[in-house]
Amino acid sequence: MAAQTAARADTGMNAPLWNPPKDLLENSQLAGFMRRMAVETGDESLRDYRNLWRWSVDNMEAFWSSLWDYCGVIGEKGSTVLDNPGQMPGAQFFPQGRINYAENLLRRRDNRAAVVFRDETGAERELSFAQLHEEVSKWQQAFRAEGVREGDRVAGYMPNMPETVIAMLAAASLGAIWSSASPDFGAQGVIDRFGQIDPKIFVAVEGYYYAGKKIDCMEKIKAVQPHLKGLKKTVIVPLVNADPDISKLSNAVMAMDFVSKHKPQDVQFNRMPFNHPLFVMFSSGTTGIPKCIVHGHGGTLLKHLEELRLQSDVRRSDRVFYFTTCGWMMWNWLVSALAAEATLLLYDGSPFHPDGHVLWEYASRHKVTLFGTSAKYIDALKGYGLRPGDTHDLSSVRTVCSTGSPLVHESFDYIYDAVGKNVHLASISGGTDIVGCFVLGNPVSSVWRGEIQGPALGMDVDVFDESGRSASSGAGELVCKKPFPSMPVAFWNDPDGSKYHDAYFGVYKNIWRHGDWMECTSHGGYIIYGRSDATLNPGGVRIGTAEIYRQVEQVPEVMESIAVGQDWKGDVRVVLFVRLKEGVLMDATLEKKIKDRIRAGASPRHVPAKIVPIADIPRTKSNKITELAVRDVIHGRKVKNVEALMNPEALKLYENLDALKD
Repeated sequence: MAAQTAARADTGMNAPLWNPPKDLLENSQLAGFMRRMAVETGDESLRDYRNLWRWSVDNMEAFWSSLWDYCGVIGEKGSTVLDNPGQMPGAQFFPQGRINYAENLLRRRDNRAAVVFRDETGAERELSFAQLHEEVSKWQQAFRAEGVREGDRVAGYMPNMPETVIAMLAAASLGAIWSSASPDFGAQGVIDRFGQIDPKIFVAVEGYYYAGKKIDCMEKIKAVQPHLKGLKKTVIVPLVNADPDISKLSNAVMAMDFVSKHKPQDVQFNRMPFNHPLFVMFSSGTTGIPKCIVHGHGGTLLKHLEELRLQSDVRRSDRVFYFTTCGWMMWNWLVSALAAEATLLLYDGSPFHPDGHVLWEYASRHKVTLFGTSAKYIDALKGYGLRPGDTHDLSSVRTVCSTGSPLVHESFDYIYDAVGKNVHLASISGGTDIVGCFVLGNPVSSVWRGEIQGPALGMDVDVFDESGRSASSGAGELVCKKPFPSMPVAFWNDPDGSKYHDAYFGVYKNIWRHGDWMECTSHGGYIIYGRSDATLNPGGVRIGTAEIYRQVEQVPEVMESIAVGQDWKGDVRVVLFVRLKEGVLMDATLEKKIKDRIRAGASPRHVPAKIVPIADIPRTKSNKITELAVRDVIHGRKVKNVEALMNPEALKLYENLDALKD
């Protein structure tokens, strides 16, 4: 594997695709922070990014404390920066600190645009910072009137629209815990998530637009409600239908009526301990229902400020766009740009309706400075032959961010050819687990073809070989060897912390193993080749196989199934193998039935690209199906530990399948 990935890492390019201009080298916020650290420490070498990174991980307390000061974080640090620095998990940043995430995002109160929203129909709305504060105030009062207190959960089944931002900030201001899922999830997918955390308030959209269609959510909301124990109120937000029939829902109210009796006033921010829960986010659900990952007020804020202000150079006058849903951590990252006093550009709908120009027209119209998207979207633009830089005025765009899956070398070429030769292309990678990035871009270093620029400040990133040591060459496991503030506070319903420990620290003691397969390049950058576990990752969206199985195996014709990811044209496509009941044949009708079941019960993203009938499914001696073995076989790789399989002969069925060659 190492030889294969090393070959891929050799780009054959003798020059970078982009070098930072003089303005960024001198005037970016990162350049200012480097100068400040050089003066404070008396170490002039810190004016170099790699040296600053090394100092930041060798001097964690000084770095994170200095970042707090540099970014003007509102709150109280306390006397201690870090307790138990040698323990992961167990390390605690700012243990005496008091902070409120929402207070830091609502620091502005002027008439400049805070949020601009566009839906798929082209309708737009705008809220100023003053108006955003007023709306959060009304929602905060309404939540408080319903008895929402610190530690209570508020769940959003919502598109990427202003009310989602408002409800989240209102909940956070009280010290309540926010969790969200996008409305394309089926009822069972929502139950699997929110059913674990027992929200007191359920905020849900009545419908949404996608690919030219109006999609109603009311029946799904009705199906979810009985499974949310302790639910006191459901708040319905209109988007498609301004006056939906809510009479069949329990304890439901329209959003306008929910807040109408409350007048705007100063938002009261409840400053919480630094590590008090802020968000519950969800894993992909590979081995069962999704894990509930809890992130705190302070860690989320500090990590996002570092990435937005230093690594991405987001400034007060900037306008930040990220194409994301509210079920992806990039939504949380995007919203944090308010803490950098930037304007949020929100979009909900298909990025290709009515055509592939829609997002670029939006970016051009509103002078976006940071344009964020997925690698799959960039690949799709390239495939369609679109050239946004030729058809739209993108002179405002300084940075293009790509994440979700590895950005292939050819897509780097495409951005600099078809979008803009002077943009800073920042491929970034991290995850829901840390609500941020391990490796990403920065405005003072060069961009090399196919490479992520380097490690994030404060993140002691390394690549481990199979022996658990720093790899001298080739690819290996992405690890982080020291603690950082945005480590999860906990997993929900994990009283002894065993699930949390096993998720990240079960392989290397006191070292975070992330599960990505990565290589360090000769330029000090990184290339990520994908997940090192069985998680599916089509189009950059992590998908758990268990969520697919729960739907497929409700189809009467199917005995059992196994889903794997197949590397395909620079991305990953989901392949579903199904063992059918005796006498049943796979035809177009059955294939559609299976896909419709998955789409309705999980989400459109879970629908496989290929469905292949198979006579047997390999399983371990403990009777568990083995996805990793199947994935290796379809990629022509030798399967390890065949002796652990109950029926190793089944692997032969997956070799050289014609169905997977197109």
